[in-house]
Amino acid sequence: MRLLRYLSPMSQSPSPVGVFVTPVTPLQQNCTTVWCTATMKAAVIDPGGSVDIVMGEIARRGLTLDQIWITHGHLDHAGGAAEMAEKSGAPIVGPHPADQFWIDGIPAQGQMYGLPEARTFVPTRWLDEGDTVELGETTWDVRHCPGHTPGHVIFYNAKARFAQVGDVLFKGSVGRTDFPQSDPDALVRSVVEKLWPLGDDVTFVPGHGPISTLGEERRTNPFVSDAALAGTRPVRAASGPA
Repeated sequence: MRLLRYLSPMSQSPSPVGVFVTPVTPLQQNCTTVWCTATMKAAVIDPGGSVDIVMGEIARRGLTLDQIWITHGHLDHAGGAAEMAEKSGAPIVGPHPADQFWIDGIPAQGQMYGLPEARTFVPTRWLDEGDTVELGETTWDVRHCPGHTPGHVIFYNAKARFAQVGDVLFKGSVGRTDFPQSDPDALVRSVVEKLWPLGDDVTFVPGHGPISTLGEERRTNPFVSDAALAGTRPVRAASGPA
């Protein structure tokens, strides 16, 4: 298991947010644990699997699992949410209700990928554009970012200049748009209208692969950089991670 420790650059010290990443499932999805450093309350973003490992690391770090946040309803992001909620008592928050059909299909997806323990669920709270979630003394903004799935959301902490963006944007790529109810035009709008305005200095954890900054992707991403969208090269659906 790879654990990535990241504390965001801050004008104040220490950082209000801590982060570690645990790749889970055969698709190596970045299950991301964030916590309020003042209260040590933690939220797990996208527990697709390896629930006991993630919860064990939370306990080892002296954190208290307070919430489970879901960016979208694909198996590798949400397949372990029901189990984690059952074992911890933490509420499941998100995604947007347009992804309920994906959540309903988790057991079938799990059979395909050899994860029979994956279960469906109904979130304790659905999320939408403009919502906020509170974790200890920290506040996270929610952005509805459809395209990869219709109900995809991202979580952003302005003070830490940090976001978890699920499968909207990757280092050097974007989320696939060849799934039912995917929309490549909506995905591009989500990146341009919802992510870029957050600021070039924002560091993000994607759903798969290495971390990056919004500024780096705006400069260099072959799908959604300013140059790509200006027409210097065609924008097409990515064929990257699920």
